[in-house]
Amino acid sequence: MKELIKELTEAYGPSGNEDAVRETIKRHIAGHVSEMRVDALGNLIALKKGQPQSGIEPRKIMLAAHMDEIGVIVSQIDEKGFLRFAPVGGVNPLTLLGSRVIFADGMIGVIGRERPEKPDEFPKIEKMFIDVGAPDKEHLTRKVGDMAAFLRPLADLGQRLTAKAFDDRIGCAILVQTAQELETTPHDVYFVFTVQEEVGLRGALTSAFGVEPDVAIAVDITTTGDTPEAYPMAVSLGAGPAIKVKDRGMLAHPGVKNWLAETAERLGLPYQFEVLEAGTTDAMAIQTSRAGVAAGVLSIPTRYAHTPSEMVDYNDVQNAVKLLVGLLSGPVKI
Repeated sequence: MKELIKELTEAYGPSGNEDAVRETIKRHIAGHVSEMRVDALGNLIALKKGQPQSGIEPRKIMLAAHMDEIGVIVSQIDEKGFLRFAPVGGVNPLTLLGSRVIFADGMIGVIGRERPEKPDEFPKIEKMFIDVGAPDKEHLTRKVGDMAAFLRPLADLGQRLTAKAFDDRIGCAILVQTAQELETTPHDVYFVFTVQEEVGLRGALTSAFGVEPDVAIAVDITTTGDTPEAYPMAVSLGAGPAIKVKDRGMLAHPGVKNWLAETAERLGLPYQFEVLEAGTTDAMAIQTSRAGVAAGVLSIPTRYAHTPSEMVDYNDVQNAVKLLVGLLSGPVKI
């Protein structure tokens, strides 16, 4: 599974530019789902048809993970060929200075900063620029509106992995692996790989409207409280996937939350509960689609979220797959 994770995290795919990620996913799930389609916004919707099982009521289940990552977009170009930029999604200026970015055509740039007025001045994006090595504006092939993603390869630290775009390529990898390992299910399971989550949950909103699920689970990352002097949070790397109770955008459906926890206990899998005080996931949009959907979230504990070097625990990832396979193999208990 590490090779799959590497391929997905290193792919180019800031919000609205998810094509390469989508094609990678299509290649990996082909033959493991009954049908695939791409909707008008770019969401990849793959259906694994259920096979009736005695005594189990079939349900329509939607699993969602977003393909897009945070990035930057060119907003202005000066006469010397330096590119001013704006954030795409939640970009933290503290992580930018010296970072490398890559454009869709492979051009690489380095993020620099104007001389600060004070040595300890907090960096601001409006005081930064991208240097692509052009001697002047005339030799530049970039234009306003071009988008770039952060450039950082996956590093395998053994039990821990670090890469850019674990938010939410790790969720995409988990859904792909689940589709591959789920041999049979009594339910119609929709594996939905959404677009534009980082700029407003847009893909989840349209795909949920089209799928009309009975139950939905978003698979995304969550922050942790296990680093030195971290903001207090009862989530740690290696303690199992986290079952969301609440975040800033939603309260998880209690039935879905309990179904996840009871399944983990039945399978002997570690898990933890998550209360996230900032941020939300695709589940917020899904939950409020049409007349409402019973929705929950399975989160992967992640350090250094929204930086070019996010970190996850490989056991948490594998246990998330086992939990989803076990969940989808039996009756829906909500």
